[in-house]
Order: sequence, then C-alpha cells, then structure tokens
Amino acid sequence: MTTPVITAWSAVSPFGLGRGAFAAGVAAGTSAVTRPDDWPVPRQRVAQVPGFVTAEVLGRKGTRSMDRVSALTAAAADELLGADSRHREVAAGERAALVLGTTAGSSTSMMDITRDTHTRAMPFHIDTPRIPNAIMNSSAAQCAIRHHLKGPNTTVAGGRTAGLFALRYALRLLSFGHARSVLCGGAEELTEDRAWLEHLSGDPDRPTTLGEGCSLLLLEPAAPPDAPVLAEVLGVTLGVFRDGEQDTALADCLDRALARAGVAAADLWAVSPAVGQGEVRLDGHAPLILPGEEAWGDAGAAAAPFQIASVLAAAEGDPAARGRVAAVLSADRDNVLGCALFRIAKEPGSTHA
Repeated sequence: MTTPVITAWSAVSPFGLGRGAFAAGVAAGTSAVTRPDDWPVPRQRVAQVPGFVTAEVLGRKGTRSMDRVSALTAAAADELLGADSRHREVAAGERAALVLGTTAGSSTSMMDITRDTHTRAMPFHIDTPRIPNAIMNSSAAQCAIRHHLKGPNTTVAGGRTAGLFALRYALRLLSFGHARSVLCGGAEELTEDRAWLEHLSGDPDRPTTLGEGCSLLLLEPAAPPDAPVLAEVLGVTLGVFRDGEQDTALADCLDRALARAGVAAADLWAVSPAVGQGEVRLDGHAPLILPGEEAWGDAGAAAAPFQIASVLAAAEGDPAARGRVAAVLSADRDNVLGCALFRIAKEPGSTHA
C-alpha cells in the first residue's frame, strides 16, 4: 500500500507573499503581528498579509469582484503552480482536485449582500456580481476555474481545524483513486467585518490577535519518480473534547495517531501544538516545538495549513529532521480537534521519504 506524499507547498502569509517569505519568517523566529494606526476595530494587534492588493498581485483580469479570501487562495495557487512546469502538469486537468478548508467563506461578502437587501431601494437591488462570493465554496471554485482544476472541488468548514479536515478528505480522494493529485489547504481573510464578528463573539478581556492568509500543499498518492518528496503523510486523526479538557484530549489524540501510524514517541522530531496547548512530552521525550499563532496571529482556517508549512520549512534547514516524524495538533473553540503526522524525507530533494 502506497503512502501519500507532499511534493510542493506554497504560502501567502503575514510574513509576505510566497513560500520564501514564510520560511524566512519561521527560521528567524520573528512575529508578523503589528499595530496598525488606522485599524478601526477594537482589536489593535493584527497580522495582515503586507501590501496585498488583489489587482496588483493577480492582475485585473477576472478579479474585479473577487473577495479577499478568494484572492489569497488564488495567489497561493499561483505561486505553487507557477514555480515548476511539473506542478502545473500534475496539479491541473481532469483528475486534479482541490480541497480547501474554511471557517465560513467570506464574512465580508455575506454581510455586504445582507446589508444591501436592507439598504437598497428594493431588496433585490443588490450588487449581483458579489452573490457568488457569499457562497462558502466560492474561493475553491474561483481557484479551480483560474487554474483549470477539473477534478473534485470541495470546501470543508471547521475553523482552526479546517485544514486537517481538508487534509483527511484529500487523503480519501487519493486512496480511492478519485484524483491523481490534490491541492489541499485552507484560507482566511482579515477584514473589518471578521474583526467585529470576532470581537463581539469572543472574550473582550482576552482579545485574539487576528491573522490571515492561505497555504496549499500538493499531494500525490505515492512518491513520483520524477520529483522530490518533502514528506509522507502518515495520517490524520480527529476527535472532540469537552470544555476544560482540551489538553487531555489533544494528548490522547496524539497517542492514538502515533499508535495508528506505528510510530514511537522517540521518533517524534517536532510538534506544532494547538493554540493554548500546554507542554508536549511523551515518555520523557521532549520534541522540538515549532512556532504558531504567536507568529502569524489567529489565521482561522489557514492556521493548521500554516502549521504544516512551518513543519516543512523548519525541516529544510534541520538535518535532525531527516526520516523522522512531525506532528501538527489543532483545536477549535467549537470543541473539535485533530492531529496530523508527517514523516520528513530522509534526504533533501530525494524521490523517496
């Protein structure tokens, strides 16, 4: 039985446009959180993608009515598919799938449509080009159209854990032969509308630093003979937890994931912990702890994909990672959680993990 592999990744993040900017930010251990002077929402620390203007990044053709989360997704796909001719060949066409994690699509688009129905002369006098943006799967659909992805196209909602939901869905597509490749990840936008929703629904005494962005993986069903493998995907384990029991449930989820993958705790090179998770120790072994929300803010559905990207970025420069396993843990405030395990390639640029 073959093991699905990651052969490429991309990121549009608060560190900047592209995989290089993200990797440099993770390697430097810096934070992309800023205090903008003109941010009107009472949440003064944010982590925006710097200088991201849709028309400037993607061009004007086909982007006039594109919302921010769709633009971030398209930009991440542009980078991944434009970096290598093989990526374009493998990740496009009839059996090329896209699975995107989301929280609820674009809150700004949905609120704009709702507002128009109340403020225009007639409820149906709305800006019709915006209607598709208000649908949860708009970003994935626009990305597929832009890049000729004609295989399964799926959007999975799950907040901070959406990226792991999407990854598990992608693995099923590959294992059942429904796709020859999958672009898999998650995206979230940082807008005034989302900031107000988070401010009014969260704990005002413990404000969250909001972030945004998109990160995508190129998944293939097995190690290809003509391209390097970055890591094997050993599996995704999901679960739920009760209020006040997040750390216990995450530890149990990690234990179950390791057991299913047949991995010993001592083989765990690094862990990207969930937000608010306590110390991660296994049988006295303390793995490397990778950066998370403190570096890029609460990126919502892009959080787990950013965590996976941080694993791949850190592994590139750490010889101790070769052939060993990394864990990505995620938990959402709606009491769902997950753990994904990855085995890093034994040699940089090798065709076998």
